[in-house]
Amino acid sequence: MAANQEKNRVVGIDLGTTNSLVAYMEGSKPVVIPGVDGSNLVPSVVALDPVPTEGGRPTVTVGNSARKALIETPERVIYSVKRLMGRGVSEVQSELKFFPFRLAKDVEEGEVPRVQLGELAFTPPEISAYVLRQLKRNAERFFGSPVTQAVITVPAYFNDAQRQATKDAGRMAGLEVLRLVNEPTAAALAYGLDRAKEGIIAVYDLGGGTFDISILKLRDGIFEVQSTNGDTHLGGDDIDNLLLTIALDEIHAEHGVDLRAHPGAVQALRKAAIDAKIQLSTNPVAHFDIELPNGDRYQREIPREVFDDLIEPILQRTAAPCKQAMLDANVLPEQIDEVVLVGGSTRIPAVRQLVDDLFHLSARGKKAHTELNPDEVVALGAAVQADILAGASKATEELLLLDVTPLSLGIEALGGTVAKIIQRNSTIPASATEHFTTGVDGQANVAIHVVQGERELAADCRSLARFDLKGIPPMSAGLPRIEVKFLIDADGILQVSAREQRSGQQAQIEVKPTYGLTDEQVESMILESFDHAEEDFARRLLIEARNEAESILNKVEQARTNPAWAQLTAQEQAAIDAARAHLAAVKDGSELAPIREATLALDKSTQRLAELMMDAAVTTAIRGKTMQSAGEELSDNIAAPHPMAPAEFK
Repeated sequence: MAANQEKNRVVGIDLGTTNSLVAYMEGSKPVVIPGVDGSNLVPSVVALDPVPTEGGRPTVTVGNSARKALIETPERVIYSVKRLMGRGVSEVQSELKFFPFRLAKDVEEGEVPRVQLGELAFTPPEISAYVLRQLKRNAERFFGSPVTQAVITVPAYFNDAQRQATKDAGRMAGLEVLRLVNEPTAAALAYGLDRAKEGIIAVYDLGGGTFDISILKLRDGIFEVQSTNGDTHLGGDDIDNLLLTIALDEIHAEHGVDLRAHPGAVQALRKAAIDAKIQLSTNPVAHFDIELPNGDRYQREIPREVFDDLIEPILQRTAAPCKQAMLDANVLPEQIDEVVLVGGSTRIPAVRQLVDDLFHLSARGKKAHTELNPDEVVALGAAVQADILAGASKATEELLLLDVTPLSLGIEALGGTVAKIIQRNSTIPASATEHFTTGVDGQANVAIHVVQGERELAADCRSLARFDLKGIPPMSAGLPRIEVKFLIDADGILQVSAREQRSGQQAQIEVKPTYGLTDEQVESMILESFDHAEEDFARRLLIEARNEAESILNKVEQARTNPAWAQLTAQEQAAIDAARAHLAAVKDGSELAPIREATLALDKSTQRLAELMMDAAVTTAIRGKTMQSAGEELSDNIAAPHPMAPAEFK
């Protein structure tokens, strides 16, 4: 046990798909804390022991002891639960075909899925909490004192639901989660790249279940994420599943045995596939040798060349996110000073060759950073970040870490367009405020529809949340001033508030996204925004032109009852009526130009009317008032942008 008895120590935790680790800062150096068995890695495996003979709740085991139960009682074991975090029932179905566990029967779409382990059912955050508790116990045993605060790493491309699920798991484990840190960013800290004065760093993280690429800029000890991209459904598990599927099919064809009917045998075969993958990282050939239930043996030799060909399609799926991240950061491969490899899958020689090609390393006489254990580097970085937050040492007091939000955030405006409030790749923590108004006279309620994505229309983006701002005093359209504020905290969790400034009515929500976002949607959002950019922009312009036409038509109709209307000549009134009729006839058309031309024509014909109305308004405003108070009143009557639909219309 360590002699250090410090209390309130903040630890760094890598909650991984395959393995998890906990680390701390020992002086100026991050160190991984070993478990009771002496291993630094705690397999992210949770098992439910058989019910004791005297009854009671079964015991839950974690780590290596749980992994041993995979072969004997696979129906009572769960692993790779990180793939299920923050996802809905329909989203996890594609995963279950690779795993022995199943969903509880009473779980419906829209609910958090629960996995059936024996006679009990658990949500993914509950399973992750067991892993976190084990890491917490390891740290407390090591320090000889309680550990209650932690920094936990997450894939950079985790969405809001997945981040929230991770925080929930931490709370269930008895930990105050001070910060969620992107895994690639933590890796840069672990390598001490802050010691360089400045530079651009790419972190390529291929773990067990997720892939991330981040482009970081370092300047005077400040890490700033320029861009991030990735695939939340890509990792070493996919390679394991590929080898497993090939072996299962061969065994069925050659030996007439369907191992899928023997869960324990499938897990033994999976372990053999993983062992073969690991062998091929250092050896030119790997061997399968498994005894089958019918007494036959399945034996196969896999040369590295064959293995490389098999996994090529999986590895190539990492190339597009890398290129997109560089494009988003506006950098070329030659401008990247350092490349860091993270995750156990980066031990595969074919992965290292792919990275070399993507970033033109050999051609520049450079090599990717592989000095640190790729399984430990994220936890080490988390320990550095924990030390920064705790202010525990001079080694990290001058470091600052800035992350980004991967997709734009906004709300739906009148007509279904998106008013983006926080732009994609904005540094977090972040806050932004926009002002909106009503689109209908007497509108008392406003629907706030929060969306995420790069498309111009809300229907093409991801819906995050909806809430209503109610009780707005009835006013003419355009008079209410609704302040909508977005606040993203350091963990990437979004809060949205809306306030009508005149009445003080307000509402807010912490966005906990609904389930239903598929991996394909996450991965293609940005690419779709490029593919449909011209079409989306044209649709948005048409909608906005229609909204503007509708607004000016309503204002002209109201102006006809204003005393200023009687001051116009008959010719001026006729010109306005003709222009108004023409705009009303073309405003619902599908062509932008006629609507714009008709709107400009009506606007031009009403200029003298507007001047007369303004003169009357100014005269009324200054009667009996100081110039300052009159100016403030006139300023308040200027309509805010972005009219919003009433709640009952949504």
